[in-house]
Amino acid sequence: STENLLVFFKLYFLSPGPVGDIVVDRYSVPKRCRREVKDGDFVRYHYNATFIDGKQFDSSYQRGTPFFEVVGQGRQLAGVDKGIVGMCINERRKITVPPHLAYGGQGAGDTIPPDTTLVFDLHLLDIFNRADKVQTRVIKSSKNCSRSVMRTDFVRFHFNGSLLDGSTFDSSYERSQTQDSVVGEGWLIKGLEEGLLGMCVGEIRNFIIPPFLAFGEKGYGKEIPPHATLVYDILLEDLHNTKDDITVEIQEVPESCTRKSVTGDYIRYHYNGTFLNGITFDTSYQRNSTYNTYIGLGYVISGMDKGLQGVCVGERRRITIPPHLAYGQQGAGKDIPGSAVVVFDIHVIDFHNPKDSVQVDVTFKPEPCNETSEVNDFVQYHYNCSLLDGTLLFTSSDYSAPQDVVLGADKVIDGLDEGLRGMCVGERRTIIVPPHLGHGERGGDVPGSAVLHFEVELVSIQKGVPEGYLFVWLKDSPAELFQALDMNQDKEVPLEEFSVFIKQQVAEGKGRLKPAQDPEVVIGDMFKNQDRNKDGRITAEELKLKVEEDAEKEDQHDEL
Repeated sequence: STENLLVFFKLYFLSPGPVGDIVVDRYSVPKRCRREVKDGDFVRYHYNATFIDGKQFDSSYQRGTPFFEVVGQGRQLAGVDKGIVGMCINERRKITVPPHLAYGGQGAGDTIPPDTTLVFDLHLLDIFNRADKVQTRVIKSSKNCSRSVMRTDFVRFHFNGSLLDGSTFDSSYERSQTQDSVVGEGWLIKGLEEGLLGMCVGEIRNFIIPPFLAFGEKGYGKEIPPHATLVYDILLEDLHNTKDDITVEIQEVPESCTRKSVTGDYIRYHYNGTFLNGITFDTSYQRNSTYNTYIGLGYVISGMDKGLQGVCVGERRRITIPPHLAYGQQGAGKDIPGSAVVVFDIHVIDFHNPKDSVQVDVTFKPEPCNETSEVNDFVQYHYNCSLLDGTLLFTSSDYSAPQDVVLGADKVIDGLDEGLRGMCVGERRTIIVPPHLGHGERGGDVPGSAVLHFEVELVSIQKGVPEGYLFVWLKDSPAELFQALDMNQDKEVPLEEFSVFIKQQVAEGKGRLKPAQDPEVVIGDMFKNQDRNKDGRITAEELKLKVEEDAEKEDQHDEL
């Protein structure tokens, strides 16, 4: 039965038994034995040597240096040479060696009498053979591997390093810093360079490296003894070559792309910044604020400057940047280590050029179109205002009445004011306003440096008057204006009489009041301007047209 077999093996491995003329007691055997000692192998082990009565006569532990020798070539006691065959790493066994396989009838000086049976208690630390190669085992494969390590590549990796007996000699994790090196240039031990070839970022491998491909007979410091086989668990974090350029992977391009970015454009974009292993080091989304910069002028790392060329508004692309085009050997603060490849997934919100003007696209124009809006006109319009990515910011639909403004009066942003000019009632337009004609770098109710997209429809026009005027004649004014004002011919014109006259001119289409204000207030202001002595009456001597007043001011200026 299976149970009986298990008992049989247990008894076999734990009970003393003859091997030729020696007796081997395997009193501690590891559960897993990947390799057993055979003739021709080199071994490294600690031992205590005693007589049958338990008295110790030698110990490698006391010397602090394990014993190292090749098996089966007569380089150690014949009994030990036989008894060590089949031993596993970390196994402990006692080998009882009769005199004829030890020091025989001669003994060994004053320490070992002739014809003495000896007991060697061994702890096997290492095995290797000159025919060994680097043993590689993939522990975890990379999900997406588009590139693997080649000679002259620069790699960043984490590792745990141990000896065959399991004792750790170094770990990059404890330092919280990767091991960084060029592959194939002699920066690393040969076995490690060989094992790294073909690895992908994110892959984990286990390497077993024989001493002659590691630190050899000299070892390394206090941690790695001479003739030590090394075991590495490697996680490849990063990979690049000094000849690498950036790589751009276009993930999404809008159907309509009428313009692509060029050097000198100012761009707003969201991004996720990660390393090749997918770990995020920064993101604009968490700050809920785009990153804004000029393209191609050195305001950002050179790889990003290059990767932002030729993008469309709304485009998504992945830009992979090697360290010599990113943050170099120094890295950036605590977040980006030296020599790190960085990956930016960007979403372009908008871009513009400081030289851009307002862009107007007429989407509907009624026929006929006999009258169009111009500076000083009072207009009413419906509108939607959004960002170029479609985010709605404002809409006149939120109000009970259309938006209104006097064009040129500096009551709306310059770009919208310009875009509303030359429109017919009923006309519809889209108006693209760059930030220097919109809300500028600071923004306010809109994001800083945002390009705005307006959809407008003109509802009405009230023609205006020139700046500084309250009333203009649409036809020639009366030749004798005061007489026309003085309806009762009493040589003076009070406010009531003045108001009746002005309203009559407007009603007959002969004149126009300043729009968007209470007509009574406008007429009252006109009257105050003419009533120069403030007695509530206008006389012929006081009455002057605005053009006459302006002409007098120009003459005075010329005289000065």
